[in-house]
Amino acid sequence: MENDILKKNCAREALKYIKNDSIVGLGGGSTISYLMQYIKESKDVNIKVVTPSFKTKMLCIENGIEVLHTCSVDRIDIAFDGCDQVDKELNALKSGGGIHTKEKLIAAMSDDYILLVDDSKFVDTLTFKYPVVLEILKDSLKYVIKKVVELGGEPFIRKSGAKDGPTVSDGGNLLLDVNFKNVIDIKTLERNLTSINGVIDTSLFVGVVTKVLISSKNGINIISKNN
Repeated sequence: MENDILKKNCAREALKYIKNDSIVGLGGGSTISYLMQYIKESKDVNIKVVTPSFKTKMLCIENGIEVLHTCSVDRIDIAFDGCDQVDKELNALKSGGGIHTKEKLIAAMSDDYILLVDDSKFVDTLTFKYPVVLEILKDSLKYVIKKVVELGGEPFIRKSGAKDGPTVSDGGNLLLDVNFKNVIDIKTLERNLTSINGVIDTSLFVGVVTKVLISSKNGINIISKNN
């Protein structure tokens, strides 16, 4: 219950950043669902949405919010998303959804890319308690595994109990969960992973986030790229 309150408070704060007649990127997760609810209830906000999330897309359609196809857009006014962990340098890690490639594309197109989190997800430096997810070409599987191990990673092909075989991304690619320990340089790790042939993108967000809205029982704390 308390966690829901924190998420709702964060979503209400996020609503303040949305301007009328703007194009807004929305990721997935319950905080984004609350934000959509507040957008619908607001009489001052009429927007169009771009989203990498099928669930968010369906919620937009159900609530009468126009959804634009990502390929038809080259600029987004502002985008909101969640993450598993974010640090003081605004490095972020996503692990669960497996849609990070599209999320990062939307982040790159956005003038402002804002993460909405509760204070349990904000740390001094990323701890890598969650795996880094790589979206990879199927043909590159063994090669990428070899290169990831050389970088100190422990890779696992993502599978699902609801599907026979590996989990496949929306783009038809494989998802590789990679555990890392004792990461000293996050930027170097991101650069090394993305330079491996066959890796489409990683769930490490480095140099992408512009703001983080952190919700706690004491209120909302805002960390900005310019801080």
